[in-house]
Amino acid sequence: MCGRGQSSTQQLHTPLLPAGEATNLISHLSSKNELPFTFRDPNVPKGHLKDIQKKRQNKDLVELQALIDAHFEHRKKEEEELIALKDRIEKRRAERSEQQRIRTEKEKERQTRQEEKARREEEAMKRMADDDLKKKKALSNMGSQYSSYLAKADQKRGKKQTEREKKKKILAERRKPLNIDHLNDDKLREKAKELWDWMHSLESEKFDLGEKLKRQKYEVNVWASKSAK
Repeated sequence: MCGRGQSSTQQLHTPLLPAGEATNLISHLSSKNELPFTFRDPNVPKGHLKDIQKKRQNKDLVELQALIDAHFEHRKKEEEELIALKDRIEKRRAERSEQQRIRTEKEKERQTRQEEKARREEEAMKRMADDDLKKKKALSNMGSQYSSYLAKADQKRGKKQTEREKKKKILAERRKPLNIDHLNDDKLREKAKELWDWMHSLESEKFDLGEKLKRQKYEVNVWASKSAK
C-alpha cells in the first residue's frame, strides 16, 4: 500500500463507528467506487490501473474491517470485564452491609442482656435491703414489746419496792442490747433464735417464781391458821 493509501486508512480510523454502520459505509463507498484511494504511478499501464486500484481497495477494506472488528471485540471484552467488576463490587458491598447488620444486631442484643442483668441485680439488692430492714425492725419491736410486757407484769404483781428494784436490776443485767445493724441474714437468724431461747428461759423462770410464790402464800396461810387455833 502506498503512503497516500496509509494516510487515507488512518483518516478512516479516526471516527470510530459501530461495527454495523462501519460495514455499511464501506460497502456503500465500494459499490460507488468512491473510496479515497488514488494512484498516480505513470509506469502502470492505463488498462491495468483500475484492476490494481480495485485489488488494493479490497485489501484495504479487509484490513479496515479487521481493525474495526478487533476494536469492537476489544470494547466488548472491556465492557464485559467492567460489568463483572461492577457485579463483584456490588456483591462485596452487599456482603459488607449484611455483616454490619449482623454485628449491629448482636451488639444490640448484648447491650439488652447487660441492661436486663443489671436491672435484675438492682432489684435483687433492693429486695434484700428491704428484707433486712424489715427483719431488723421486727427484732427491735420484739425486744421493746417484751420489755413492755415485763414492765406491765411487774405492775400487776404489786410487789414491794425492794423486790421490784431487785427484779429490775436482774432484768437490766440480763437484758442484751440489740446491736443488729451490721448483721447479715445468717447472723440475724442466729440472733432471732438467741432471743427466742432467752424469752423462753425468762418465761420458765417466771413460771417457777409464780409457783414458788403460791407455795409461800399457802405456807403463810397454813401457819396463820395454826397460830389462830
